[in-house]
Amino acid sequence: MPGRLSGTGPRRREGHPRRPALSGSCTAAPPAGRPWGPGRRTGRARLAGVSANTSPKGQTPTATPDPVRNDAVRESAFLKACRREPVPHTPVWFMRQAGRSLPEYRKVREGIGMLDSCMRPELVTEITLQPVRRHHVDAAIYFSDIVVPLKAIGIDLDIKPGIGPVVEQPVRTRADLARLRDLTPEDVSYVTEAIGMLTRELGSTPLIGFAGAPFTLASYLVEGGPSRTYENAKAMMYGDPELWADLLDRLADITAAFLDVQIRAGASAVQLFDSWAGALAPSDYRRSVLPASAKVFRAVAGHGVPRIHFGVGTGELLGLMGEAGADIVGVDWRVPMDEAARRVGPGKALQGNLDPTVLFAGREAVETKAREVLDTAAGLEGHIFNLGHGVMPSTDPDALTRLVEYVHTQTAR
Repeated sequence: MPGRLSGTGPRRREGHPRRPALSGSCTAAPPAGRPWGPGRRTGRARLAGVSANTSPKGQTPTATPDPVRNDAVRESAFLKACRREPVPHTPVWFMRQAGRSLPEYRKVREGIGMLDSCMRPELVTEITLQPVRRHHVDAAIYFSDIVVPLKAIGIDLDIKPGIGPVVEQPVRTRADLARLRDLTPEDVSYVTEAIGMLTRELGSTPLIGFAGAPFTLASYLVEGGPSRTYENAKAMMYGDPELWADLLDRLADITAAFLDVQIRAGASAVQLFDSWAGALAPSDYRRSVLPASAKVFRAVAGHGVPRIHFGVGTGELLGLMGEAGADIVGVDWRVPMDEAARRVGPGKALQGNLDPTVLFAGREAVETKAREVLDTAAGLEGHIFNLGHGVMPSTDPDALTRLVEYVHTQTAR
């Protein structure tokens, strides 16, 4: 494996034989006829031969007492930036870094549906580790999907290729709220197991947990799937504000419980994705969405892990998203980082914000635009370099690897 910055990633145990690689990854493929899955206890996904300690079959792994696993993780560049402390270099990670841009990801996902993939701890571990190995990013993000907790409580939904989440019976009436029961740790025991495996494999690299924000989850539930206009969700928000508030409040409880499971299992930070909040005017966001997001952040505040808040097209909402209780506000590519800092106000770190499409423009253009991001972020209290949205599926993974190296080199202190 190419050399990496000290303390930013997992290391191979000396003297342990390297297992056969799968399409550039360090994990062996499952034997023929034996797919990745929680029932297979041998050959567990591991990083370059580092073994994972597992709980006895049928038992849920015990939670890590301190969510920030050890001093090396606590002092990582990523967590120091989250705390707005001096860093050895600007930390880098990418939304959707574990995904379709990686050939090794496509290989291990062959024939396995998205939701099924999210429920197999060994596969989740392997996919989460892939970009850490390849790109040398400063943090891993847990591989899952924002609708997983909804599926876990019994909502009939699926993720359709080329479409996204599709809900069989949309939530449109007060009677429908009864289908949104509380989420328990037992509902997502595979998450606890996978994070336990990951924290053992990642060494000093922090793991970010995540969940969908109440508004974005409500949009999928009410619309029945992806939407460009959100007419049904907005109709409920404007026409029956009491039902809307109750829906988001219930989703806030589910989301907070999902994040709580991840933190107790060992996640070092969490990110709340409000993917579709940019469809809202600031006044509507403040009145009809912010209270539910704030409830989520309050619910997990006692764990003491950094909380990140991100949405797409939310330039006019940045200050409000900070008000909701995040420690770090994610910025998409539409607003320069220094202007974003002005809108958010003091006391918050920022994350972002290279346009994902720049990665298709060639190395010189990528470095020029990355330099612009770094320059506009130079005076921030804390900065985590990221894209302004997720990695696009057709992105050249080598472009991401070079970008990480460029940011690390340019910002080395």
